[in-house]
Amino acid sequence: MQAIQTLSAPALRRVRGVLTDIDGTLTTDGRLPAATYLTLDRLRQAGLHVIPVTGRCIAWAEILTRLWPVDAIIGENGAFYSHLRAGKLATRYLDDAATRAANLARIHALGQHIVQAVPGCALASDQAWHAADLAIDHAEDVAPLPASEVARIVALMRAAGMTATVSSIHVNGWFGAHDKLSMSRLCAAELLGADLDAERDQWLFIGDSANDATMFAHFPLSVGVANIRDILPQLPALPAYVTAAAGGEGFAEMAELLLAARG
Repeated sequence: MQAIQTLSAPALRRVRGVLTDIDGTLTTDGRLPAATYLTLDRLRQAGLHVIPVTGRCIAWAEILTRLWPVDAIIGENGAFYSHLRAGKLATRYLDDAATRAANLARIHALGQHIVQAVPGCALASDQAWHAADLAIDHAEDVAPLPASEVARIVALMRAAGMTATVSSIHVNGWFGAHDKLSMSRLCAAELLGADLDAERDQWLFIGDSANDATMFAHFPLSVGVANIRDILPQLPALPAYVTAAAGGEGFAEMAELLLAARG
């Protein structure tokens, strides 16, 4: 990983959009710094597209879509995206209603099994508002679990046929092969007419956790905020660049460079 200051101005001037994780990337210690929110607004005012891509549930995504200066929010690791259409909230799900209902019944049973099998973990506080995945808390509202217990949760999810990944606070599992990258492709294509494969050097991704690995691997302009150094051994793919500051301050550091390059 190189310091983000080594990113060239010409490369930054080509950027047309920013894809960003939320927890630990826009937030610092679970809070959104005021400077980070203002930075989101400045990016939009500069003509850049901004799309948060998170493991958080549909309730978070739909509320923040209404409140934040963003084009859309991709939630539950790629199960859907929410956006405003003519000022009205719209959510585009990957699966149909019948499939989501059947999966949620399986998710409920598996969640209870994991909580009983792995002492110290818990269902995420917002699990009741998830539309398509299971979120097990390993560090948000519970004492942080050892890596071995986090790995056990992942193993239980995968044994049940789920795709599973780890964020800075939750272990997320879902039925299906989608992820942050696949839904980012769909969202950008449907909302913006953008091709994230052909135009991947025109998009910057910034994140901080293992569930961002597919994004780090895909985008040449991939950035980790400084706290990503805490989990480097867990990452199958590293970001190309890293900020000096952690969390929301690291996001703001990246954005200042991007805005300065655009003049």
